[in-house]
Amino acid sequence: MIKIGIIGLGRIGKVHIKSISTKISSAKVVAAADPFLNDEMTAYAKEFGIENLSKDYKDVLNNPEVDAVMVCSSTDTHAAISVEAIKAGKHVFCEKPVDHSLEKIKLVEDALKENPVKFQVGFNRRYDHNFAAVKEAFLAGKVGDIHITKITSRDPNPPSAEYAAVSGGMLLDMTIHDFDMVRFLTNAEPVKIYVEPAVLVDKAIGEAGDIDTAVITMHMSDGSIAVIDNSRKAVYGYDQRAEVFGSKGMAATKNDSASTCVISSENGIVSEKPLYFFLERYMDSFAAEVKEFVEAIEEDKEIKTGIDAGLKAVAIALAGNLSIKEKRAVYINEVLNV
Repeated sequence: MIKIGIIGLGRIGKVHIKSISTKISSAKVVAAADPFLNDEMTAYAKEFGIENLSKDYKDVLNNPEVDAVMVCSSTDTHAAISVEAIKAGKHVFCEKPVDHSLEKIKLVEDALKENPVKFQVGFNRRYDHNFAAVKEAFLAGKVGDIHITKITSRDPNPPSAEYAAVSGGMLLDMTIHDFDMVRFLTNAEPVKIYVEPAVLVDKAIGEAGDIDTAVITMHMSDGSIAVIDNSRKAVYGYDQRAEVFGSKGMAATKNDSASTCVISSENGIVSEKPLYFFLERYMDSFAAEVKEFVEAIEEDKEIKTGIDAGLKAVAIALAGNLSIKEKRAVYINEVLNV
């Protein structure tokens, strides 16, 4: 039984508590901490049998009962807490992004070289059944050599302008999942990126220094082209699709919906809208990624989504931000080699 400590009892921390407690029999959450611990958080934790609660994350790191730590706190604390946890000999699952700074991510990388614990980054979409099926089709040779990869990622509602101002920007906050997905689906690395940005959803987001709409093109190390389109507002629901097109064919996903029922009548053909919220769409993938993390600890297996994945996704996002700023295509190495 792997005993886990959760640091951060916000939305994603609660998601992991629920998934571990209800879907992973080989792990148990035994401690949790949040600097803003309140009655609501306390009641939620105790609902799942977690009695060891604190406002100080160090209480989790210093707890000898804790085998592994899940870092679900605010992004600006991810790297520092991860380094402390690694040095304390704890296995670490860190939510994305590890940090907005490559230098700070490299400090985590250095700590792992000195302390051989397991470290996984929370790119849960790799564990979604739809995207996993596209990857399996590619690995089975059904697509052939990849020519074009397309990813659509659109949220049902935009964040507040206040959130946009502190999030690091859409590319680091939202599109980072898509950058990781391109790497995952193709087994290739983005070499060059160009971002065509816009503010079409909420002017206040633009005034806060961010964007809410983008089309992104990337040249990949295998010679293929990847295209991502993002929007902060799709009125019909959470729009998450991917397509890999190649020399032998194509593998593509549709959106998940509440049912696959299609009603055809004289008034038209009507089907369900996509699931509206990311927790509805990806709840099973959150459990699957943690299950793999736990199995890696138990069986001493390699982590597939480790610190390299965390570093590369942030590097691509930073290169994308530079593309927006300088209105040009940017090579990823311009950022990585700084």
